[in-house]
Amino acid sequence: MNRVRAVFFDLDNTLWDVHPVIVRAEHAMFDFLQHRYPAVTERHDLDSMRALRVQVAREFPDRRHDFTWLRLEALRRHAREAGYDESLAQAAFEVFYRARNEVVLYDDVRTTLDQLAGDYRLFAISNGNADLAAIGLAQYFEASLTAREAGMLKPDPRIFEILLLRAGLRAAEAAHVGDDADADVEGARRAGVLPVWLNRDGAAWPLPSPAPAHVVTRLDELPGLLARTGPGRPATV
Repeated sequence: MNRVRAVFFDLDNTLWDVHPVIVRAEHAMFDFLQHRYPAVTERHDLDSMRALRVQVAREFPDRRHDFTWLRLEALRRHAREAGYDESLAQAAFEVFYRARNEVVLYDDVRTTLDQLAGDYRLFAISNGNADLAAIGLAQYFEASLTAREAGMLKPDPRIFEILLLRAGLRAAEAAHVGDDADADVEGARRAGVLPVWLNRDGAAWPLPSPAPAHVVTRLDELPGLLARTGPGRPATV
């Protein structure tokens, strides 16, 4: 039996609920612009700013994996339109990014990571741009990989393959845990990594592909599930 030696974790909506975080961060950024660069907020509200980011992503499909760049480019356009220096973009993004990393962890996160850390190598792999050090979770993870760094979004299997290569692991030695049926489950499957679907709401499997064999409704179910799949001690780094 293949032995799982490492666990990859998605971040947004797996370790915390990201929607309220992004809303708060965007409001913090908008308030900053309203006070420091009012000509921007005289022309735009949050909805029209979001629409511009969507437009930028359509214009630059080769950058759609880089959420940081997309926000900065949209902010640079706002600056030019309103007659401000493009330094506005970095200043406003820093306000957004500080708030973006002020997350509220699900109540099962730290206890699960504490339990797994003794038996598995832990890694993070995310389409988003969260900062694990700023959030206070970096100590649990040997390494993390974002879509921005990898150059592609999950479910592209190459992002998993990059992390496997960096970790010195075979695909059969890793499990990936995430909430998104396509990005996390299908992405892991395509890379040959064992997918574990975190289905906190008990939703029906949404894709035409077969439902995954391994499903948890809470992260604290994960240690028991992994034990049943034949876990191994951490590989030598």
